[in-house]
Amino acid sequence: MRILHTMLRVGNLEHSIEFYTNVLGMRLLRQSDNEEYEYTLAFLGYGDESEEAVIELTYNWGKSEYEHGTAFGHIAIEVDDAYQACEEIKSRGGTVSREAGPVKGGTTIIAFVKDPDGYSIELIQAKS
Repeated sequence: MRILHTMLRVGNLEHSIEFYTNVLGMRLLRQSDNEEYEYTLAFLGYGDESEEAVIELTYNWGKSEYEHGTAFGHIAIEVDDAYQACEEIKSRGGTVSREAGPVKGGTTIIAFVKDPDGYSIELIQAKS
């Protein structure tokens, strides 16, 4: 068994695809419309779906926002250098909600960014 994808509902698919590709450096792997049920799916990731988990963005036509609730926390992405990643994300128009630094009570370097729908993405610096 393996994890295939994490699905997020988004209010503006084009804006979200732009964020995940241009700000976080993922690739749009595939996209499809379902005319009968009025939704579009877009799958994005850093590698091929056959080998890596990806993000599925679901846009329900005409729905522009969602309540996040209290159960979902964040998506985590490993980066080589969290400080540099934050600077690159800001230079590409992304929002850093917690600058890079040690996790409270530990030494792991983390940061948080927000996607266009307000979902949190944790950047975790790779251990050398």
